[in-house]
Amino acid sequence: MYDFVVVGVGPAGARFSRRAAEQGYDVLALEKGTVGTPLACSGHVSTDIWAFTGERAREELFQNEIYGARFHVGGPHSTAYPFYKDDVASNVIDRVGLDRHLADLAREAGADVRESHTVTEVTEHDDHVTVVVNGPDGTLEFEGKMLAGCDGPRSRVREALSLPEPDELLHGVLAFSDEVDHENFVDVHLTAPTFFAWRIPRGEAGVEYGLAAPPGVQVTKHFEELIDGYEIDVAHRCSGAIPIGPPSRVTSRRAFLIGDAAAQTKPFTGGGILYGMTCADHAAREINPDRPATLAAYERAWRDDLEREMELGHSLRRAYSFPEPVQRVGLNALSGEIGVHMDRPTSLVSPSHLKAMLSRLRPSR
Repeated sequence: MYDFVVVGVGPAGARFSRRAAEQGYDVLALEKGTVGTPLACSGHVSTDIWAFTGERAREELFQNEIYGARFHVGGPHSTAYPFYKDDVASNVIDRVGLDRHLADLAREAGADVRESHTVTEVTEHDDHVTVVVNGPDGTLEFEGKMLAGCDGPRSRVREALSLPEPDELLHGVLAFSDEVDHENFVDVHLTAPTFFAWRIPRGEAGVEYGLAAPPGVQVTKHFEELIDGYEIDVAHRCSGAIPIGPPSRVTSRRAFLIGDAAAQTKPFTGGGILYGMTCADHAAREINPDRPATLAAYERAWRDDLEREMELGHSLRRAYSFPEPVQRVGLNALSGEIGVHMDRPTSLVSPSHLKAMLSRLRPSR
């Protein structure tokens, strides 16, 4: 019997598998396809990503440096409101390569990572969890003291254990052009209903275009309007669900959710790579597979860390639905140098951001 069976080997699942294995636990990690595919997530991340990777990761995965964002209320030719930092604000990376790198780290730590293993059944017992899997060798059954559901926004583990659903699932779409673009600004368009669209330069790797919106919105139509505005051809289209708003509970008797399965994402961007891996660290630190009561400690730890950030993130997102004249006035008033961290909305009241804001009030010489 394994100490932990992990379902899903994206960033959250790979990170938890690695950390748990490093503590000496016997870990089985199952991925339904090939790690990293199909791509359904942006590669724009904060520079904190390198704290979660191994040696030489940056030289293998790095694509571009970003210093700021230009916000638009309309299309590509509308007025741009720039927000920027003097130092690097974020990086653009090889997103597929990141997943594979993190899975390799889990393997090196001792986790048994198996690809092409699709979980079909999950049964929770008083003293263990049983998982039935379809794999290359047919139907297999595994037992674990604990089960980690890291299997994305439409989590099979969450459904099988009747855990609560996220507050909402947005529909996101991505596509890529072959433009070579080393520019150090991303473009954000507040044109998608209640969310936004984006353009991210990836250096020699091309440009990423994306858009997300709630169910019922004609996402494809809005995305085509974005692409037409840039007058560019795109390929390699992909789409996926983006969970927003974690449920009231992400644990059961012997199972727990991490990452997108738990909607541990930023409400104002939908990004979940750093939040998911942060929560994976909390899980590995707090959960003892021989002591189910420690699941409550995981619930407390990750919420204490991120709940305030998520609350402020929801407040930021509400601004996306302001009337256009209000958006323009607000963006015009607030644009300029900033000192915020892209994963931490609480940094809006940080000394670095307040210093940047005050610098705008100084008279020019």
